[in-house]
Parts: sequence; structure tokens; C-alpha cells
Amino acid sequence: MSESIDVDAPTLSRYVMTKTRDTDLVILMSALATSFKLITSAVNRAGVAKLYGLAGEVNSTGDDQKKLDVMSNDMMINALVNSGVCSVLVSEENEEPIFVPENKAGKFCVAFDPLDGSSNIDCNVSVGTIFSVYEKAPGSKGTVDDLLKSGAHCVCAGYCAYSSAVELVFTFRGGSVEGFCLDPTIGEFVHTRLNMQFPADGGKKIFSCNEGNYNYWDKPIQDAVQEFKKGDKPYSARYVGSMVADIHRTLLYGGIYIYPADNKNKEGKLRCLYEGIPMAMIIEQAGGIASTGLFKGKVGRVLELTPDDIHCKCPIIMGGPRDIGIVYESYKANGIECPEL
Repeated sequence: MSESIDVDAPTLSRYVMTKTRDTDLVILMSALATSFKLITSAVNRAGVAKLYGLAGEVNSTGDDQKKLDVMSNDMMINALVNSGVCSVLVSEENEEPIFVPENKAGKFCVAFDPLDGSSNIDCNVSVGTIFSVYEKAPGSKGTVDDLLKSGAHCVCAGYCAYSSAVELVFTFRGGSVEGFCLDPTIGEFVHTRLNMQFPADGGKKIFSCNEGNYNYWDKPIQDAVQEFKKGDKPYSARYVGSMVADIHRTLLYGGIYIYPADNKNKEGKLRCLYEGIPMAMIIEQAGGIASTGLFKGKVGRVLELTPDDIHCKCPIIMGGPRDIGIVYESYKANGIECPEL
């Protein structure tokens, strides 16, 4: 059977230009896409190229760096620095921010986790890249302050998942969530998922969390997880341990993803600027809810958090209204106020 050939492929660059008419944003997304293609090649060749194992260093948050972490980080930095449209870069793998030389600097500031879930790479579990994009303030030459803003200022957020297919999911501020799949026959990301939305009825009953931390959680979270397990048709437990994979499944199938603050990690475990905020922006603009859970004395939105450091952390509870509602009811039963759904 002959395969059909799309003679008018709806590519990523075309989509961005059509939606924004911003040439710099087209260049930025093209640079990001180039780095994702390079990372795809590295991930696919990790076994034969002997890229498994540790690089012998730790990253900004104290995690052991894998060889692929370092390589993916270099690929993203090189692509973004040479794009001509970035001024400040923040990576999970670098303790300090990266300032683009003035002769190459542009208006965007980008924060990214180059290879999320890389602790699983040696056993061939899917991994991904997460990013958020901000614009320099008027008159700024590009400083860390241009990135230390709430999610309300985020221009663009997205992730790329490397698995059986390579999928890029992103959204612009105030826009829809769109999905693009890398077509290896033409080397381009092609528009395949239009206006991605959480299932209207909440979708599949799935809860996703690391229950190994159960004893460290606050009582409302423990009670909510127990509620998910009750009844004749309890929720299924699905936890990959790679945030991109878990969020992608939650977005497509429904359910809830939980990584709360706990007695061990009072600020949470995930990084606010390049994990929490970008994923929250995607979840909310797809019709879901991105909550912090109980954090610094109240239950609020992740997008309302203002990072106080480029590597600061935050807790995350993300899902549809049906399932977030169960968590909020648990908080209310323990005398804690929650936002309206």
C-alpha cells in the first residue's frame, strides 16, 4: 500500500508565523526545534554511542549529571545563543545564568530543563525537554530579573517528548495548546494535535504520584490519594517518574499529577521557572487546573508564583476540575481554604 504524501505540510514555522507575525519568535521556535532534533538524534543513538551513564558532575540542584544531560544542554545553549534573538538563558544544568554576547543578543529570555527525566535514561524510559520564554523589559539589556516573574508574564511555554514519536507541545500566552510531531522523512515538526483540551468529563480516572513519599505528605494529600483508591472503580495508578511523560499522558487522557511539598522538601521538588510555570501554563490553557497545593500557608495557582531564584522550587498538583476538586475537598475538610474551581 502506498503512503500518502502531504504536499502542503503544516510545519511549525508556518504555524508560528501565521499566529504571531513575529519574525523573532519564528526564529526562536526554529532554534528550539533544531535543538530538539539534535537531542532526538542523541537519545536515539544513546546505546550504540555509549552515552549512558554519569558524566561525573552534578547540576545546579545537586543531581548527578548524565552524559546525555550535558550533551543536550550544550545543544540547546549553542542553538539559542546563535539564534540572535536571546539575551539570557537559564538551564537546570548551569548554576549561573548564561548571558548572550551583545553582538548576538535579542529580546527573549529562555529557561529550560534540557533533558527532564534523565535519571531514567539508562533503562530506556521516555524523557523530554521543558522550556519557558520571557521578553526583556523595555530598556533592559537582559538580566535575571527579566526571568524572575510570575507565569502571567510568560510569552511561550512548552515541552518536547522523546519516545516512540517525538512530540512538541506548546502554547503562547492567552492562546491554545498545540501539538507537533517530528516527521523524520522531511526533518520538520508537523502540526498534528489542534487545540488540545483536557477531556470534558475528566477523562480516565488516573492518579500519578510517587507514593514512596506518602509518609512525608500533609494529611489532606494523604486523604485525597486514599479517596482515589476507594470504591468499586478506584483510580488507576500511573507514575513514570519523567515529568514530561506524566504530564503528556495527563493532558491527553485526563486524571491528576501530584508532586506536593512534603516534610523532606518543604518548597517542593520541581523547579518553578523551567518545570512548574511552563507546565502550569500548558495545563491551564488546555482547560485544566495547576495548583500548588498547600504552599507557604495557602493553596494557590502555580502561575501566580513569582520565582525568587532561577533554580527555586515549587510543589505541583495538576489535572482536570473533577480530580483537583477531590484534593480541594480534602483541604477544606482539614480547615484549609481553596480557590474556587
